[in-house]
Amino acid sequence: MSIVERLRAAGCVFAEDEARLLTAAADAPADLAALVARRVAGEPLEHLLGWAEFCGLRIAVDPGVFVPRRRTALLVREAVTLLAGRPSPPTVVDMCCGSGALAAAVAAAAGPVTVHATDADPAAVRCARRNLAPAGGHVHQGDLDAPLPESLRGRVDVMVANVPYVPTAALAHLPPEARDHEPRAALDGGADGLDVLRRVAAAAPTWLAPGGHLLVETSDRQAPAAAAAFAAAGLTPRVVTDDTLAATAVVGTRGPTPP
Repeated sequence: MSIVERLRAAGCVFAEDEARLLTAAADAPADLAALVARRVAGEPLEHLLGWAEFCGLRIAVDPGVFVPRRRTALLVREAVTLLAGRPSPPTVVDMCCGSGALAAAVAAAAGPVTVHATDADPAAVRCARRNLAPAGGHVHQGDLDAPLPESLRGRVDVMVANVPYVPTAALAHLPPEARDHEPRAALDGGADGLDVLRRVAAAAPTWLAPGGHLLVETSDRQAPAAAAAFAAAGLTPRVVTDDTLAATAVVGTRGPTPP
């Protein structure tokens, strides 16, 4: 059985592309055989390659780190649009940054920005530091906004957060490559999937500059409750969607005076 046939039998939709990438990543036939076996067993392709393609960038992704999804490009697009016209260089914060893909893509598309990112997972922090080095990004280890420098309070132009938003009861129904190989903390959003989103919304206003924005990915089903959480925190919410990306996000704007 060929590599493509083995991958296709394992459920890989883009078996030809994956076979090409795995072949290019292998130094010897034995290495290729091992990579294919691991992929057939369910390991994410990105963990095997050591990188993921995201918004035209090659993002380093180590085993055990959340793999950036194509749909998160909606957050990048919205953030870049909102940064246009802000005083240069604007300040961007990426909470729950994982590999740092979101901040890296915003920095690459928006031009010179001051970037800070946070994550509680040491493996994610190591990845994010590599990925944000070209932008001169600062990556802090800790829970949500806790490790951010106090000097940023009231000065953040855009805060992005790809928070975990899968309801706990739905984790068992995720594809095995996510359920078994990505950190649970990057997926589990609590009973209704919005536990972390509410915490981020509550924390954001004191960090945002007047007119600054918080952008968070969610699902279309959760969007009304997510928008309500933003409003409860004193932010003016709006829901944005992209059918092509199958993506939904909530954008919250801080008013000209502190909430």
